[in-house]
Formats: sequence, C-alpha cells, structure tokens
Amino acid sequence: MRHTITTIIVAAVLALASPAARAQEMTEARFVALAAMGGLAEVRLGRLASERAGRAGVQQFAERMVTDHGAMNAELARLAARKGMSVPLELDDRHQQEVDRLARLSGHDFDRAYMQHMVADHMKDIAHFEQQAQTGIDPDLKAFAADALPVLRQHLEMARSVNTQVVLGPAESVQPAASPMARPVPGAVSPWCAGAYAPKAGTNFGGCIAR
Repeated sequence: MRHTITTIIVAAVLALASPAARAQEMTEARFVALAAMGGLAEVRLGRLASERAGRAGVQQFAERMVTDHGAMNAELARLAARKGMSVPLELDDRHQQEVDRLARLSGHDFDRAYMQHMVADHMKDIAHFEQQAQTGIDPDLKAFAADALPVLRQHLEMARSVNTQVVLGPAESVQPAASPMARPVPGAVSPWCAGAYAPKAGTNFGGCIAR
C-alpha cells in the first residue's frame, strides 16, 4: 500500500512538471522567434531608411541598425541551429505592414515616423531581452540576451537623440559612434560571429560569413 501511494505521488508530480517544462521550452522558443523577427525587421527597415530618409543623421542611424542587427541575426541563427530551432526568413504580417507603411513616406515624414518607431521598438526589445537574461533557463540564450543588452540600450539612446533632432531640427545629428561589433578586437573571439558580417548578404540569417 505504501509503495502504491508513493508511486501515485511521483506520477502526480511528473504530470504537473511536464506542462511546466513544455511551457518553459515554449518560452525559450518564443524568445528566439521574437528576437529573430525583430532583428529581421530592423535590418529591413534600416535598408529602407537608407533610401527614404531625408536627414543624414537618420541614414547614419539606419546604417548602424543594419550592421548591429545583421550581426545579431547571424549569431542567433547559428545558436538556434545548434539547438534544433529555426529562425524566420521573412517578415510576418505585422512587421511587413510596418515596412509597407513607412515605404509610402519619404523625407521628413519618413524620418519622423521611422525614428518614433525605433524608440518604441527598442524599448520593447530591451524589456524582452532583460526578461530572457534574468529568467531564461538555457545558458546560451541567457548569455546571448545579456550580451545584446548593452548594444540595444545604446541603440535606444541614439534613437531618442536622433528623434529629438528630427522633431526639433533643422540641425543635423552627429554621426553615431562606431559599432562595437563592427571592429572585433584582434585575436579575440566575439560572441557576434567573431565580427563576421556581410551587409549585402540579405538578412544574415543562415550562418556566419568569414572575413
């Protein structure tokens, strides 16, 4: 009887633990999916801004987004592949609608809409990455999120500065500081694919490209 009761208790505990484990797996997968989609959108919008923006400061900011998020995309794709996860290669409807909305604008109208979106988007990104860095289970994904946070916070600071200048302008913005991922330290192994990134190679999802 005692053995039977023990077996029942163990079975009940396992039954309760399994949904929690599956929920955690979904959380990790959700982080990868959201981070990948967000990075893909940043690259796509950055390239659009290089064509539609009216201010040099906005174009410089957009170039930085393509460089940094392209590098993050490449590292996340490599990490996801190791874990048997996939990353999106095309924008979902919500992000595509945002690209289409901005594609109809140009000059000052584009600058204002794009920079407002960049401020709001990076605020959401930071909150999402902070949650993963603090509460995630997978150590590699936690490290990825933690490594990305300083860059995302710098992006937000830059976006707020450029947005203020767009609203108040006409003064042009100062060229953003060089990306910390664009110039890897010689001999060091960077978490961002050792700094490997080809700006003209699509979204950079699909693995690192050696220099």
